Amino acid sequence: MPYDAMNLKNIYLFQCLSQPQLKRLSQISVQQEYKKDNFLFLEGEKSDKLHILIEGMIKIYKCDKKGNEIVLNHFYPTTLVAEFACLEHIPYPATAVFETNGKAIYIDYSTFEKEFLKNPEISLSIIRSLTNKIKALDNVITRNLTLDSTGRAAKFIYENEALASGLRQNKIAGILNITPETMSRIIRKFRENGVVDFKEGKLRVSDRKNLKEFFQ
Repeated sequence: MPYDAMNLKNIYLFQCLSQPQLKRLSQISVQQEYKKDNFLFLEGEKSDKLHILIEGMIKIYKCDKKGNEIVLNHFYPTTLVAEFACLEHIPYPATAVFETNGKAIYIDYSTFEKEFLKNPEISLSIIRSLTNKIKALDNVITRNLTLDSTGRAAKFIYENEALASGLRQNKIAGILNITPETMSRIIRKFRENGVVDFKEGKLRVSDRKNLKEFFQ
């Protein structure tokens, strides 16, 4: 079923489009729901769809020769996923899998390229999406070099509270490349300092100002 044109208008990429353009884009756009562990795409598949994550979290990874996962990134809503592969007309260079239940929109890329990519505002939005990914990578590198495990956990929870509330502690630990035991100690420390608590079993930030002090 085509994705509703009015909902497309709410996505940052398409806010510049007119109503007729949104209606046309809706005709080549489909929303799909995913369960945890469902694949968005596999490494080596043809990149014929432009994916936009609108709910949930996905993990991007590759496998080494021994079959071990090498996690490259995590994506959160609302963001383009693997647009570089579409732009370059190359197969997806890695695999994307949902870490939570979620939703994504996929757009027929060949039609999108012909009818929308010449729009300078759309092109600029995609460039911004790519530069944001570069900034995010720089942020990850900086975070891992300058922050200890407590600082990394505090920064992640501060910037992604809604997402963190739906994740198990060991999943957050995996994202931050720290051990589950260390993560458990960090959460206990945060609770003792009154910056987080749990409501109905879900993590909740109770003092954002003091939580921020752990990573500034």
